[in-house]
Amino acid sequence: MRADSLKAFARILRGNLDLTVSLLILLILAILALLGPLLWPHDPLAISLRETLQPPSLSHPMGTDHIGRDIFARFNKGALISLSVGAAVVITGAVAGGMIGLISGISGGIFDNALMRLMDAILAFPPLILAMAVTVGLGGGLETAAFGIMLTSVPYYARLIRSDVIRIRMLPFVEAAVTAGAGPARIILRHIVPHTVSTLLIQAAALFGYSVLALAALGFVGLGTQVPTPEWGVMITEGLQYALTGQWWIGVFPGLGLLAAVAATSIIADKVRDLVDPRGQYAQL
Repeated sequence: MRADSLKAFARILRGNLDLTVSLLILLILAILALLGPLLWPHDPLAISLRETLQPPSLSHPMGTDHIGRDIFARFNKGALISLSVGAAVVITGAVAGGMIGLISGISGGIFDNALMRLMDAILAFPPLILAMAVTVGLGGGLETAAFGIMLTSVPYYARLIRSDVIRIRMLPFVEAAVTAGAGPARIILRHIVPHTVSTLLIQAAALFGYSVLALAALGFVGLGTQVPTPEWGVMITEGLQYALTGQWWIGVFPGLGLLAAVAATSIIADKVRDLVDPRGQYAQL
């Protein structure tokens, strides 16, 4: 079975150049994030006033900033922060939203209505504006920014999982399990939860790119990661003042990293939906 799955995955990659490239981009970013200090052992916070605003070269592949810090080392550190926080936000949001959706879909009635009205209240605000408000209210910083982004993602999980649970409860195999005398816990854990995993994976893949982008946006306006931490949004902000004077590399490289991460995850999310959707083009592989 595992060999068949690997062969099917290989066929998918051969027939989808965009998916292959997207996975390769994320792999490269992950390698730079995890192995960056080993591949390029420069301190991202080290200041060298003799090497300020140096263009890309062999000694500094992405150049240096206004106080001589190595952009490549800061780019790698920024990749670690963005990808790890994005993953943490997606996982915690999926767990919280999935639990709310599961409880709401199973319970029904007044409790279901109350939970969904709460989710609707959160969805009434633009996600980034709400994340900014939460971050400001909690005092700013990386942790509060991550919490704000996670909070805005919970209703999307909750709504989708609730709909899935309600649909699955009406399917014949669940009704047969109830008729056979299966208890509520067995029905939930064995028959309902496994069938919501595909929906959870699709939503997680889609929201990962949003989480990385929202973190950079909060850092860009000064509400997320604070200077001198080398997060991509902060680095773009620092590079703006030099963009018109010829030092383009300060903001361009973190911007390209952000663009690559978001674009790659968006493409992968679309392919994940096709893979797990029984009506998708890869369902027969």
